Amino acid sequence: MKSKCSIISFVLCFVIGFPAFAQIPATRFKDGLKLYLSKDSVSWLKTTLVLQNWIRYTENNPGTTINNYNQTETFDIGIRRMRMQLFGNVTDRVFVYTQFGLNNFTGNSTRKQGAFFHDLVTEYSFIPGHLSLGTGLAGWSGLSRYASPSVGTTMMYDAPLFEQTTNDVTDQFLRKLSIYAKGKVSRLDYRMAISKPMNIQTAQQGLDTLLSTDATFAPDPPKLQCQGYFNWQFMDQESNQIPYTQGTYLGKKRVFNIGAGFIYQPEAMRYLGRDGLKRYADMKLLAVDAYLDYALSKERQNAISVYAGFFNFDFGPGYLRNLGVMNDATGSNNAAVKKISGFGNAFPMYGTGNIIYAQAGYLFKHNLFGRYGTLMPNADVMLGSYDRLSVPMLLFDVGVNYFMNGHNSKVSFNYQNRPVYMQDLLSKANETGRKGMFVLQYQISF
Repeated sequence: MKSKCSIISFVLCFVIGFPAFAQIPATRFKDGLKLYLSKDSVSWLKTTLVLQNWIRYTENNPGTTINNYNQTETFDIGIRRMRMQLFGNVTDRVFVYTQFGLNNFTGNSTRKQGAFFHDLVTEYSFIPGHLSLGTGLAGWSGLSRYASPSVGTTMMYDAPLFEQTTNDVTDQFLRKLSIYAKGKVSRLDYRMAISKPMNIQTAQQGLDTLLSTDATFAPDPPKLQCQGYFNWQFMDQESNQIPYTQGTYLGKKRVFNIGAGFIYQPEAMRYLGRDGLKRYADMKLLAVDAYLDYALSKERQNAISVYAGFFNFDFGPGYLRNLGVMNDATGSNNAAVKKISGFGNAFPMYGTGNIIYAQAGYLFKHNLFGRYGTLMPNADVMLGSYDRLSVPMLLFDVGVNYFMNGHNSKVSFNYQNRPVYMQDLLSKANETGRKGMFVLQYQISF
């Protein structure tokens, strides 16, 4: 407890203490909360903050309970995320990155729930701009663009979390203990990593590890995981200083990328074979995607933003996992629904099979309401053809962002529609209905 308090005190003192640097010449400060430590600006330190609060109404899955009380619907207020970054150059070749924060705090969360470090990374640039090697608890994940999203710049109210394929199962909110390489060669941006997966026994959420004909993550000591993501940047170049990819540039850039990636881990999964014996399966995940964020007029700063991808997930036969974002429910009295869809706002998000995902939005000119900001309506759709489901899983969102001051101050309103599945006596998962969820989010960042 004392060590946790010390960490929090250090981070808070650093932020609160920034004004104390006022005695340093003003030329040492630029780009917001960024402190230049050398006269040539080579050494520097920067801090950022993102805070996202949600107000939400949810139609719960059948059988949902909260502390053993039946709840067909829920109204809740929660903190979706609070993140503080502290990073910078120690020398012209040594880079340090840390991120500290809190996720998914609701009325049913453990009180005084502790924030924790998301990232702790040290990195050395062997060939500046072209090859850097790093290690630590890192978000340099393979597979796809939004496997490591910049949560403070997403176009939708939240990131497409299915791209974080082992989120909190064998990693820590997508971060992995890794050795990674990243850089650029011409217009090719690449990242590759070898990671040591975390033991599933230490996962906070309850995982189904019962040995059956449907694959689950193996409780055995995990083998190394290798991964990579490569994208060709046709237009404006994107920064790869940190791993988290931009959602939208709000009419300030013209970016068009096509990418492909993979994640592979041998014997990550286990299941019961037809002969009744325990079998292991490799986890093999593949993706191709494309991203367009195009300023139609750099003066008006109106823009279109489109992202689409195809994903082939092989977690072994019959693998299926449901997830509900910031789920305020605590249980279910309907075992047939709980088995497949879960409770609260959960749905089958991950599984062995194929996924098609797309999102699109249009940003009106930056001064649509004068000094009061502008709007960006948006929508996305996810179609998951999982082996375990009788019909594909279709989920969609429609919403709008109101940018009062870009991503620094924005309000997002979203409606999500999701399916509900029930497992029948033959272990088939059939869609039995659909439920909705409304989310109002306010974000501040700097």
